[in-house]
Amino acid sequence: MSLFSDNIRYLRVQKKLSQESVSAGLNITRGRYVKYENGTTEAPHDILLRLSHYHHISIDLLLSVDVRKVSVENLMKLDDNRILLPIMLDKKGNNVIEVVPLKAKAGYITGYGDPTFIQDLPQISLPFLGPGKHRAFPISGDSMPPHDDTAFIVGKYVDNLSDVRKGKTYIFVMSDDIIYKRIGEKRAKSLVVKSDNDYYQPYDIRLADVLEIWEFACSLNTKEAALLNSKSETLEDIVKELRRDMRTIKNQLTQ
Repeated sequence: MSLFSDNIRYLRVQKKLSQESVSAGLNITRGRYVKYENGTTEAPHDILLRLSHYHHISIDLLLSVDVRKVSVENLMKLDDNRILLPIMLDKKGNNVIEVVPLKAKAGYITGYGDPTFIQDLPQISLPFLGPGKHRAFPISGDSMPPHDDTAFIVGKYVDNLSDVRKGKTYIFVMSDDIIYKRIGEKRAKSLVVKSDNDYYQPYDIRLADVLEIWEFACSLNTKEAALLNSKSETLEDIVKELRRDMRTIKNQLTQ
């Protein structure tokens, strides 16, 4: 048995569907579907796509995540059944922001599509940011002043590449790195990104290497960002400190 076959069986049973009804929905015979569910035959691309749309869940999750351990109804639905993002709420029903600590930066590149990995990240809530899915990322170096090694950039998830605008800044989760840059030019298969520090030259990034894009929403600078990388502070202490500083930021924005 494979993880994929376990997943499609679990999803069918959870919905109280018969093999006949699922196979009919996929426009294939029951005998063919049973082979996928039993793990005796690998599903080709077209069947993976049909199953993805049938169950409203991404192919990535069907193949790589044990959906029995995931609250599927709490996942963010994206166009074309791409990676589904976990949506976590605090006790007041506010959307919380997962924080990617510096020590988890490398792990995020491989774990960004795994809801269990995301759910284990520290979380904060910034209600003044409004709707949309937000996440906080550490930055490094001096290429994007005034942000430095003690800063976190809170980004809003970009669902469609057409929403990326020249001149705005974004977090790019790449296949080998996480970078924070300003868009210089949009091309058919790449983006020209540049630093705000003129010492650094613009360069191209291939769209094929981009896993996620997050538009700048706000930054967490000074001591609250440093706390997120501290091993001695508890998560409760970190959250309390961040909430105090966010109230200050909110007051400044409303003045």
